[in-house]
Amino acid sequence: MNELELKYGCNPNQKPSRIFMEDGRELPVTVLNGRPGYINFLDAFNSWQLVSELKAATGLPAAASFKHVSPAGAAVATELSDTLKKIYFVDDLELSPIASAYTKARGADRMSSYGDWVALSDTCDKETALLLKREVSDGIIAPDYTEEALEILKSKRKGTYNVVKVDPSYVPAAVEHKQVYGITFEQGRNDLKIDSEMLTNIVTENKEFTDEAKRDLIIALITLKYTQSNSVCYAKDGQAIGVGAGQQSRIHCTRLAGNKADIWYLRQCPKVLELPFRDDIRRPDRDNTIDVYISDDYEDVLADGVWEQFFTVKPEPFTREEKKQWLSTFNGVSLGSDAFFPFGDNIERAKRSGVQFIAQPGGSIRDDNVIDTCNKYGMTMAFTGIRLFHH
Repeated sequence: MNELELKYGCNPNQKPSRIFMEDGRELPVTVLNGRPGYINFLDAFNSWQLVSELKAATGLPAAASFKHVSPAGAAVATELSDTLKKIYFVDDLELSPIASAYTKARGADRMSSYGDWVALSDTCDKETALLLKREVSDGIIAPDYTEEALEILKSKRKGTYNVVKVDPSYVPAAVEHKQVYGITFEQGRNDLKIDSEMLTNIVTENKEFTDEAKRDLIIALITLKYTQSNSVCYAKDGQAIGVGAGQQSRIHCTRLAGNKADIWYLRQCPKVLELPFRDDIRRPDRDNTIDVYISDDYEDVLADGVWEQFFTVKPEPFTREEKKQWLSTFNGVSLGSDAFFPFGDNIERAKRSGVQFIAQPGGSIRDDNVIDTCNKYGMTMAFTGIRLFHH
């Protein structure tokens, strides 16, 4: 089959809609369940490229959680600490490597991952399917599914959950096209290979990249390759922990992604881990309530008569001083940027979120200022020489 008719395009009024192969070749995907839409397939194809490249670069199973053609999270399979298992709500589950990768990808920004599209580099197994069964998600793309996993996924969302199988041997054409306002754009496909060789031009006084930092920077850069620009990505422990996508200025990307990284780390504070939730509170409501608790207006939002809906007793406020103290222990974070940093203010903001390692293209007329700011904090920064815009 070289064509698949869709219900509609980005919006219900945009008809007709389809995906097809202009060269007459077979589509490299098979719909095993559900009826994926236009945006679903945009997420599926972008996320599949991301996870397949992560797997090729690291040798580890990889997963991504996509919303509106940008990743909310991406990760490779590494051991999960008890704390991460608790904040990701999987401390009651048995996790395979690919299930661990998806747990981390979704856990980076659980609010944004609500209703996500899932991509797996490896076969979807029973453990991953059971994890997905209890999360709100739109669909999944993977190279294969075990029989058990497929049956579990087919039962999700009253039998309408979107399940797509992709041919991992498919190679797209070297030149790609798209239309805007009836005008066709053409460009060479971005088949740039991202690996540790891109991290050799270290321009700071500190020249040390740990093996973990190299892995995390590769994760950040590959994530950025498939994130709507401008974009910045913070990464730690084998996963993206904050993605700032589609902003018009670099500093807004850095702030947005940094704020998400801060929330990821604040969720690990014992004071947050010990919140006295009622047993009947659903995971999405816990996620939302934790974000409110971490925010500065907690007492205004969860006033008397409201907090009782979520907690058995009213928690003590998480004060600014307490949050500042906890964040002061945040370190070892890696940061990637899809284009150069024009000012040192990006580095100043990154430092507040524990950034120690940076990879960016370089090429700004103020590179010296950016390098000096990194040197002030003992950071290690590499110039990759490669821009990663994605539109």
